[in-house]
Amino acid sequence: MKPIRKIVDKVKPNFEKGGKLEKFYPAFNAFETFLFVPEHTTPSQGAHIRDAIDLKRTMILVVISMVPCLLFGMWNIGYQHYLALGISDATFMQQVGFGAIKVLPIVIVSYVTGLTVEFIFAIIRKHVINEGFLVTGMLIPLVMPVDVPLWMVSVSTIFAVIIGKEVFGGTGMNILNPALTARAFLFFAYPTKMSGNEVWINTSLKEGQQVVDGFSGATPLGNAAADLKENIPGVWESFVGFIPGSIGETSTLACLIGAAILLFTGIGSWRIMLSVFIGGYLMAIVLNLFGLNTLMQLSPVHHLVLGGFAFGAVFMATDPVTASHTNTGKYIYGFLIGLFAILIRVFNPAYPEGMMLAILFMNIMAPLIDHYVVQANINRRLKRIRIHDK
Repeated sequence: MKPIRKIVDKVKPNFEKGGKLEKFYPAFNAFETFLFVPEHTTPSQGAHIRDAIDLKRTMILVVISMVPCLLFGMWNIGYQHYLALGISDATFMQQVGFGAIKVLPIVIVSYVTGLTVEFIFAIIRKHVINEGFLVTGMLIPLVMPVDVPLWMVSVSTIFAVIIGKEVFGGTGMNILNPALTARAFLFFAYPTKMSGNEVWINTSLKEGQQVVDGFSGATPLGNAAADLKENIPGVWESFVGFIPGSIGETSTLACLIGAAILLFTGIGSWRIMLSVFIGGYLMAIVLNLFGLNTLMQLSPVHHLVLGGFAFGAVFMATDPVTASHTNTGKYIYGFLIGLFAILIRVFNPAYPEGMMLAILFMNIMAPLIDHYVVQANINRRLKRIRIHDK
């Protein structure tokens, strides 16, 4: 790395104050700190949180935790494609290769578009580039269907960065999860590209090929909402992820591997993850008592391994910016996400996957939850003081 360090040091004066490329310093700073640990340190005065890891390294660890979902998603896209065509002798590498060809362009478009917008805002506002989009740029592709047009990915990413984050002041100031903001934008602006039976599996055909008889590209939740019990995969199949769905959301197993990485490194909140699953489980038990339709009749465990429930619990609900910050608030916040996700899933047949709406709703409610938790703590302390004074 020393030769690269020398090159960076040589061109650095051009980007510093008084240099010819001074206005592009935010872009240079982002590139330099991505390659090397920043030279500046936290000031010795004032109250600061000091750690051996900075924000950029934290975000990179989160991206690493999503790699199992990304890799499994690539394979599953190829697997579902060849399954739809009735090609049973496709090799593992053929399946992964087909999935990579479909997924990587979406990832590239997401990062290029989002980082370009981030650079523009950093240059206009004359501040360093925040690292939050390292995670958002990966989350956006993982919550998209495989056949989403690339221009829609670009437009939704721009919307998410500008409306979902920059208008609030940038990374750390946003009240909504940017990746879910992008998905919500596409869902309501272009619903035919985010729902239905044709968007979840790529069925592009070569000459002489055709889709097998009886093929359906509907997700398990779509089939459950339509009361097609025979087309709903079992718990184990759903847990591993051999089902149609968004690129990175189908495998609960891959999500749990990511959760283990986040918990081991101390980045993810186990309180939120656990309470999301508890809330969803208990809501499913209550709905089982009525059993009025197929979704109500699904076992609680089956609910937890279907759709984007696990992905949302691990990677979306735990967003440190938009989630509750108090420990008690995290339990309440996560529990209500799980509860509302299953509730929306069951009672909204037009949109059986409720995780997105549940998290976005609770993002808005998180500050209120923290306010009442803090206020309750203040009231308890004041009460103790009054008792002591007496």
